Amino acid sequence: MLLGDKTELSALLREAGINNQTIEAVMNIDALMQKWRRRAMKRELGTRALVDLKVGLDLAQLDVLYAIEGPAPEFGEAGGEIMVATVAERLNIDPSRASRLVSEMVEQGFARRAVSQADARRTIIELTERGQSVVDAVRAYKFLIMGDFLGEWEPAELAAFVPLLKRFGNWMDSIDPATEKHAAGIATLARSIGTAEAVPETI
Repeated sequence: MLLGDKTELSALLREAGINNQTIEAVMNIDALMQKWRRRAMKRELGTRALVDLKVGLDLAQLDVLYAIEGPAPEFGEAGGEIMVATVAERLNIDPSRASRLVSEMVEQGFARRAVSQADARRTIIELTERGQSVVDAVRAYKFLIMGDFLGEWEPAELAAFVPLLKRFGNWMDSIDPATEKHAAGIATLARSIGTAEAVPETI
């Protein structure tokens, strides 16, 4: 079964119990997400902010500053003491890489090491005034650009869009239940890959 044809894909989804309106939405959203992902991977806005603000940091270093600050909307938590392990966990990077990046930020005066108030044996990481000013400026830069774009939207559009975007942001939480529900169809798709003929390269 070759699924490159939109008609074939639609038929597959209908067999799974998905209605036509949802099928059309899925296909359009997937195309938009692929385009968005390619642009997001380049991190155009963050890169532009660092250049325009003349910060002198790269994106990995900026990420460390954000991880040290730990805004609740981004990391789902707030407060608490920050250690190198916290930075590694928040950025999903190796602890040794997190340690190196944190050291760079300390050496350049964007962060400092301090002694934990809860346990004097523990070293914690804090932003310096310079580091906080970078985080604040980059965030404000991004909000200015996004605010300029969204400022052209109607209030009703914003009121509908934000809650729906938050709801959509959790869609990946449904992967496991969905794969269990459609296990038979997924097995059929896997078999179709295995039976597809490989075309040898010709010169």
